[in-house]
Amino acid sequence: MWGDLFMDTNILLESGTNELELLEFTVGSNTYGINIAKVSEIMIDREVTPMPNAPDEVEGVFIPRDTLISVVDLHRVLHAPLPASKKNIIIVCQFNKMDVAFHVSTVRGIQRISWADISEPPAIAGNAEDSAVGMATGVAKVNGKIIIILDFEKIVAGLNRSSGLDVSGVDEIARPGTLDSNKRIVVADDSQFLNKMIVSTLSETGYRNVISFQNGQDAWDYVSSYRSKITNGSDITDHIACVISDIEMPKMDGHRLTKLIKDDRDLKKIPVILFSSLINQQMYQKGLSVGADAQFSKPQIKELIEELVRLIKAE
Repeated sequence: MWGDLFMDTNILLESGTNELELLEFTVGSNTYGINIAKVSEIMIDREVTPMPNAPDEVEGVFIPRDTLISVVDLHRVLHAPLPASKKNIIIVCQFNKMDVAFHVSTVRGIQRISWADISEPPAIAGNAEDSAVGMATGVAKVNGKIIIILDFEKIVAGLNRSSGLDVSGVDEIARPGTLDSNKRIVVADDSQFLNKMIVSTLSETGYRNVISFQNGQDAWDYVSSYRSKITNGSDITDHIACVISDIEMPKMDGHRLTKLIKDDRDLKKIPVILFSSLINQQMYQKGLSVGADAQFSKPQIKELIEELVRLIKAE
């Protein structure tokens, strides 16, 4: 039944189109979305075994095809009522080198949209950490409906802190004062949670001049503005030493951002590192096709910083 949803996903093989395919689903009365690139399978009525001392949001585990998968109940995460139907609909996902499943109310289908049609979540007063807005990375309007794109990395990290960035070994690379802290690094990542962690880790390593954005469009506007600063005696990398970009972002994704930089004769010397939960074989090939200098899968940031040091020293 659900296999038909995954038949027409040629977008996974296309590069730099600034489009994505969004799996549309509901939790309670609200509509949400997840990038189809993160989805492995959709299952119905899987028996889940509760785990002792697990957070309330974690229903338990099940083992399809010898893989142990935790099931997160998005109704509890988002404080939404359980559906009247007794059928459990589970979206099985793979990202950040993890297998995790999410219990939802219904699955509606796949929508192909442009990242340009996805806006950042609205800024609201107060602490939105526990609300759907605080757990969102983007908001899209599709066929008159509002679809909230959830920050699944943040949801999982909130239940398991070890699933954030793995900073083990980072302190062995360099210490503040041993690197040129004036080198300007641009970071683009739509997750507030991971964006702050990346900037903090770079700062602790020794890179203090870090400018961060939560979407690719703002990052592109910033980077491209430095064309006017290039003079006969300077190089673009004197102004921007490297760009570190996520792939999934509102307005402009990381592949499109990379392609724009690498196709620009004034900017193409800027090293671009893709750092994403979606780096698999297909995504790696897409990254190569748009000119990425290096690609790393979250949460392994040590390898990224090692490559960053190498790329900047090689300039």
